[in-house]
Amino acid sequence: MTLPLRPVSAVGALAGELRRRVLSGEIAPGTPLPEQEIAAAYGVARPTVREALAALVHEGLLRRERNRSAYVPEVTLDDLDDLMYVRRPLEDLMAQAMAGRRVPEADAALARMDGLPAEAPWADTVAEHMALHEALIRAVGSPRLDRLYGALAAETRLGLVRLREVYEDREVLVREHRELLDAIAGSSVETARAAVAAHLGHTWGG
Repeated sequence: MTLPLRPVSAVGALAGELRRRVLSGEIAPGTPLPEQEIAAAYGVARPTVREALAALVHEGLLRRERNRSAYVPEVTLDDLDDLMYVRRPLEDLMAQAMAGRRVPEADAALARMDGLPAEAPWADTVAEHMALHEALIRAVGSPRLDRLYGALAAETRLGLVRLREVYEDREVLVREHRELLDAIAGSSVETARAAVAAHLGHTWGG
């Protein structure tokens, strides 16, 4: 049975726009997002703003505390170090499982990243970067590994916002990930593990 496609709701559209701005670094960490100001800026009702902000809070991209507007949480260098401390063993498990294998979904994410226009917002690069790494993790076939990795997704996405200053030329990021996928697909287990460790050790773990 064919189901009709639903148009994007006002809540979804607003959440998407705010998500893009957060992940492109347009909204700096700590910046408050008052419902009334957002409603006025986008010409929507406050309940729409409230639902959109709640969706991004649920994703971990915003934080909301009692008697305070939602805001983008800051991911400090210490946070990034701790994030990588937890990510490394998870991606090492992936390397052990996937050595010698290609993952079409990861290759597709890389192709989409490579095909982004020069003027594309950094949020689009973040999305494909996450899709690539998540595809590798999913290919292992372990639901528990998926859940553990997924729990780090919001902080990882926020941390990737910092990398826009490191990778002003997106082609460098594309090349590094192409080398990573090739190393995993064409290597022994130990070589694949070494390639993943080196990749995660670059900068703070891009």
